Amino acid sequence: MGVAVVLLLSGCGKKKPQAAIPRPVGWQEKGIASWYGNPYHGRAAANGEIYDMEKLTAAHRTLPFDTWVRVRNLSNGKTVDVRITDRGPFVGDRIIDLSRAAARNIDMIGPGIVNVRLEVIAPPRYVPPVDYFAVQVGAFQERKRAERLCQEMEKRYGPARVVIRDGKPPLWRVLVGKAPTLEAANGIAEQLRAVRHSAFVVRLDDPAM
Repeated sequence: MGVAVVLLLSGCGKKKPQAAIPRPVGWQEKGIASWYGNPYHGRAAANGEIYDMEKLTAAHRTLPFDTWVRVRNLSNGKTVDVRITDRGPFVGDRIIDLSRAAARNIDMIGPGIVNVRLEVIAPPRYVPPVDYFAVQVGAFQERKRAERLCQEMEKRYGPARVVIRDGKPPLWRVLVGKAPTLEAANGIAEQLRAVRHSAFVVRLDDPAM
């Protein structure tokens, strides 16, 4: 039995990724920071992961996903290091949206918004490997059918993609979400089962998916 190879396709075949601007280590930006929690907690972030407001993450309009940023609260000097996983904020002159955990670390929960300085930093030397999970909602021998379902899922539930499993014939699989825990993926699956009979959790073979 051959080894199945899973290849990532470009989203649902039509949606273009949002432009991102890489910045070198040491690049800085000043502006206003805000933070976000509910109702976004448990929903898919722009990079496909499930947003967890108790993790040290943030949203930025243009920095590439997985960029690490040191955020300094200019009113008290406190800092926190966060990983960019989402897009935003899209309000006025705000430059970054922090998770609740990150906001708590620099004492900005109460004020809600503060003046900050961002600095791009090198990623931590060691980041524990994370298994990611998604929910499969369909598998087709015809790519067009898979792409139609993928587009439908994106409109309703956020990030979705089509992957191919090699075989004779190959199968075009539709996956929804990118959860860092099995529990989070099961939560997505429960929502999908309410409207679809076929929805089950799968482990992503390629972390880049």
